[in-house]
Amino acid sequence: MLHLAVIQWPMPRYIFITGGVVSSLGKGLGAAALAALLQARGYKVRLRKLDPYLNVDPGTMSPTQHGEVFVTDDGAETDLDLGHYERFTGVHARRSDNVTTGRIYSDVLARERRGDYLGATIQVIPHVTDAIKAFVQSNHDDEDFVLCEIGGTVGDIESLPFLEAIRQLGNELGREQTCFLHVTLIPYIAAAGELKTKPTQHSVKELQSVGIQPDILLCRTEQPLPEEQRGKIALFCNIRPSAVILGMDVNNIYEVPLSYHAQGLDAEVMRHFGLADETPDLSAWTHICNGIANPDSEVTIAIVGKYTSLQDSYKSLGEALVHGGIANSAKVKIEWIDSELFEAEDAAVEALHHVSGILVPGGFGERGSEGKIRAIQFAREHRIPYLGICFGMQKAVLETARNLAGMAGAGSSEFGEPEIPLVGLMTEWTSGNQTQQRSAQDDLGGTMRLGAYPCLLEEGTLAKGLYDDAEISERHRHRYEVNIAYRAKLEEAGMRFSGLSPDGSLPEIIERPDHPWFVGVQFHPELKSKPFDPHPLFTGFVAASMEKSRLV
Repeated sequence: MLHLAVIQWPMPRYIFITGGVVSSLGKGLGAAALAALLQARGYKVRLRKLDPYLNVDPGTMSPTQHGEVFVTDDGAETDLDLGHYERFTGVHARRSDNVTTGRIYSDVLARERRGDYLGATIQVIPHVTDAIKAFVQSNHDDEDFVLCEIGGTVGDIESLPFLEAIRQLGNELGREQTCFLHVTLIPYIAAAGELKTKPTQHSVKELQSVGIQPDILLCRTEQPLPEEQRGKIALFCNIRPSAVILGMDVNNIYEVPLSYHAQGLDAEVMRHFGLADETPDLSAWTHICNGIANPDSEVTIAIVGKYTSLQDSYKSLGEALVHGGIANSAKVKIEWIDSELFEAEDAAVEALHHVSGILVPGGFGERGSEGKIRAIQFAREHRIPYLGICFGMQKAVLETARNLAGMAGAGSSEFGEPEIPLVGLMTEWTSGNQTQQRSAQDDLGGTMRLGAYPCLLEEGTLAKGLYDDAEISERHRHRYEVNIAYRAKLEEAGMRFSGLSPDGSLPEIIERPDHPWFVGVQFHPELKSKPFDPHPLFTGFVAASMEKSRLV
């Protein structure tokens, strides 16, 4: 994406994004879109998410409750909104860009135990709020703008310390350095044929009750808002009419920057901070949206997973397939299929006979794991392009071992003690210049192989051709690993280990040269894919699926 010359400021300007009325209004997308618009004006940005829940991080939370866990290069398990941030800006998120109530309290209590507070009585104000403020203002790299999204909605009891902290920052830094953007809902009541502004008014009133006056309102709505009602909102919410920005529904999320620019969101931010309202370069976003809206072809790909009841469980995965479609001028139609379906006889044939590509993503636990193996077998036998990610790679290796290598007892120690432990718990690995050690008795949270690790690619392989590089770096999130000791038997059965850790001990990529396109990776390539920089694995997978579609 095009980045213009950045104007340097002595300190960053902070934009705090809050939400009201209901959840899922799109605060994360709004923050990401605004950051992209600021980038298009030549400014350097960073985005942060402050989550009010008590978990230290989302690593142990069910994907069907909270959505996917987004992993950063430095090994943090974070909220899925950080994926939006990266996809829209290209700025790599860090551990310091996501914090939870649990982590704040853990740090405060650890300091209290060390005696850092010199015997003071520890209270939410000032100790917890000071910790939140310190987080917001820490670890900057001369950014012009830092956008901080507050999770949840105004009125949630767990959000109060965060709201109090940003209220204090607003007073301490002043209006010239802070801006409060509040996201609300303007519902359309079909029976009355009217848009209702009262929920927005009440939400702003709730925000004002904790001492925060919003500077800009981003009002999510399905219908255009008459100027009379815009003026009414401005009057009752104590802002100027130009600061009431409509967030209309769009055809795809990558239209959001263009839509919000057309509504004047970035111009209002410039006005608030007294900055010149120059025209941003949005050509990259126009190109992306044109590619999505006007594809040359369509291809159907099945995602066979175990968390398909909530598509946010695989948010980055779905977006990476869209990016692969953009690169191939194709619309990717995704069919979400629960892997448990394939544990019934002939279910794979019925569910997959019409698809042109099959993807098995990551996951934890035994439920649905045998169904994934049957789906992989179907992909191999019917020569359908296959991409296995993390758990999907491990299951591809098990399918080859059981059905082609004569290793009927092959299994994973994740589910017990198999006769042949082809997939086992990692107990030691190298991270940078340090050795990491784990055991089965360790806590679940934060004990996996997390973050970016290097991988060396074998010459003459599909993986090497896709990446066009000898060494790559990809993000990991797993506890179990394919046992390299069985490499010879697996390669005799037609599987090739095309990517390994630098010391040769950890399989990173497998493929089948006897298949049109069959790749499994231990890492999560979807986490690094962007609409303006599609990941090569997804570009190649979609291209192979399109070729399969043409052959059918």
